[in-house]
Amino acid sequence: MKIATFNINGVNRRLENLLAWLTTAEPDVVCLQELKATDGQFPKAAIEAAGYGAVWRGQATWNGVAILARDCEPILTRAELPGDPSDPQSRYIEAAVNGILITSLYAPNGNPQPGPKFDYKLAWHERLRLHAAELLATGLPVVLAGDYNVVPEPRDIYPTRSYDENALVQPESRAAFRHLLDQGWLDALRNIYPEERLFTFWDYRRNRWQRDAGLRLDHVLLSRKLTRRLAGAGIDRDVRGVDGASDHAPVWITLRD
Repeated sequence: MKIATFNINGVNRRLENLLAWLTTAEPDVVCLQELKATDGQFPKAAIEAAGYGAVWRGQATWNGVAILARDCEPILTRAELPGDPSDPQSRYIEAAVNGILITSLYAPNGNPQPGPKFDYKLAWHERLRLHAAELLATGLPVVLAGDYNVVPEPRDIYPTRSYDENALVQPESRAAFRHLLDQGWLDALRNIYPEERLFTFWDYRRNRWQRDAGLRLDHVLLSRKLTRRLAGAGIDRDVRGVDGASDHAPVWITLRD
């Protein structure tokens, strides 16, 4: 079973790119973030024509998350992150696919920091930590996939001082990610590549793609039930280099039956 996460950065604007990648990579499950489309604007027909069922929660202008499943319909189990019913931002969705609970999450960026956006980021991650603990307690096979907007370690960013004040690398942000690992979640990509410098995002500005000046923001975390099934993982870097690409590349894992 191949499960991928992809911050598409505008699902309609980059629909051609998405469909081409689906054809080439053939993932069984895809978690999308940053749809930048309302529910009614989601390209359901095109996704279905490519062989995928979908559940989604859209939002105009920014945010929006979706889960696609090849040759089947995901069973929606949750369309928001619990803990703050007044939060209007579309950043979390959860569905069952072939016996596995899949999440697609798009954590807040948090910039500028300090300030209310950074406070919201930390509060959102705390809500995620609490919900993740509940999911672990069920004993179910769970995948927490998405754009966490956290660079976990210094090796997950190119050598630079330009991000020193950025919310993505602050100690509080990194601690929030570490709390999930301490609960028992496995960072699948880092498990497969324990020593390598890995990037999943390259900003459009300052030729960062051409210079390979990247960051690792997109992560797939596995519950204990799935850790022994992890067979492989990777980053489809070439997708970032095509015309009209998202500034993120897809991250994928494979699980043994």
